[in-house]
Amino acid sequence: MKFLKLITLILLINACAPIRVNYDFDTSTNFSKYKTYNYYADMKTGLSDLDTKRFLDAFDAKMQAKGFSLAEKPDFFIDIKSSEFKAAQRNTVGVGLGGGGRNVGGGLSVGIPIGQSGVNRKITIDFVDENGKGLFWQAVSESSYNPNASPENRTARLNAILDKVLVNYPPKE
Repeated sequence: MKFLKLITLILLINACAPIRVNYDFDTSTNFSKYKTYNYYADMKTGLSDLDTKRFLDAFDAKMQAKGFSLAEKPDFFIDIKSSEFKAAQRNTVGVGLGGGGRNVGGGLSVGIPIGQSGVNRKITIDFVDENGKGLFWQAVSESSYNPNASPENRTARLNAILDKVLVNYPPKE
């Protein structure tokens, strides 16, 4: 029973790992004119086929909740790219030994890594107006990623990322 509680605690801590999002947009854009969207046909998300489907389904639901609709001839297009990378190992324990005497000294220090370096995923979402405006809004999210997560956990994580990404779209004018 204690083992199950420990595993649950570890999963909970991992699920609460921070999602960092950076936004940028063209300040001269009139965001109120954009009501319909679609995805680029040749979009290469960098996600697995199943994760792409999960991500796009969640994206569509969140955009529709904000009053946007998917259209054949949209006001703007969406491009999604992602990449995975190993996070830098930051936690170490230092063990030191030293000695000294009159004019003689010496020392030894060893860094022992704690835990494993995690896998992170960076997802870039671009909103592009092909009728002259070009790129007008961009969000770049970075968060932890578990390649062995269950489908339910993957869906929940992608939803959490999209919640954080779309909270500031459209920007407050």
